Amino acid sequence: MTHVYKITGMTCGSCKASVENSLGDLNNVTNVEVDLENQEATITMDKHIEVTELQKALSSKYAIVEKTQKNVFASAQTSSFEIEDEKSKLQQLKPLLLIIFYIATASVLLHYKNWSWSDFMLDFMGLFYIVFSFFKMLDLKGFPDSFRMYDPLAKRVPAYGSVYPFIETALGLMFLMRFKVNIALIITLVVLGITTIGVTKTLMDKKSIRCACLGTALKLPMTEATFIENAIMVVMAILMLLNIF
Repeated sequence: MTHVYKITGMTCGSCKASVENSLGDLNNVTNVEVDLENQEATITMDKHIEVTELQKALSSKYAIVEKTQKNVFASAQTSSFEIEDEKSKLQQLKPLLLIIFYIATASVLLHYKNWSWSDFMLDFMGLFYIVFSFFKMLDLKGFPDSFRMYDPLAKRVPAYGSVYPFIETALGLMFLMRFKVNIALIITLVVLGITTIGVTKTLMDKKSIRCACLGTALKLPMTEATFIENAIMVVMAILMLLNIF
């Protein structure tokens, strides 16, 4: 018999290998195939194994549940499980929202005496890149695997995921130092534009994967907040290029 399960917590190829090995070592399991992008595992077994037993075989960083088909005739009423899941996502997004809040606050405080929208946006974008690249630098080996799960260019060119944290650092310094700002803005449009396309596709496909915006140090779900985060930077870059402010 074969069953399909949803597994959360996987962020890279080593996670995939770990899950496959752990589940494959169980008695009565004959084959395990893990789909990292869709966060799913297809398990073939001689006799049914309870989900609790599968969970015990995995590291605590992974959570496994059996994938079930939705009943189209079921009531549209939101279940308490869905509400808890939504709360959980909001709690997981708390670090991201706090970081953006602090970046925005710092950018305002730098110019509150002599206010300038253009200086505020340049410092916001600079600090944004520096802070976010810092978290990616914490796991330069694991980040590329997580990033290519939704970034179109990283999927086609694996090396792009490896250099991306350094690109963000360079862009951050260019904005903060006011060095070749127009070039930095154009690169921002290209880089974040590509990522936003991948994020949008992931959201439309309703895939449950991890966001790599803060590297692998923090476990963040891919949600609309990730799209908004990229969209803010893209809009700022466009406004600056058009010399609106």
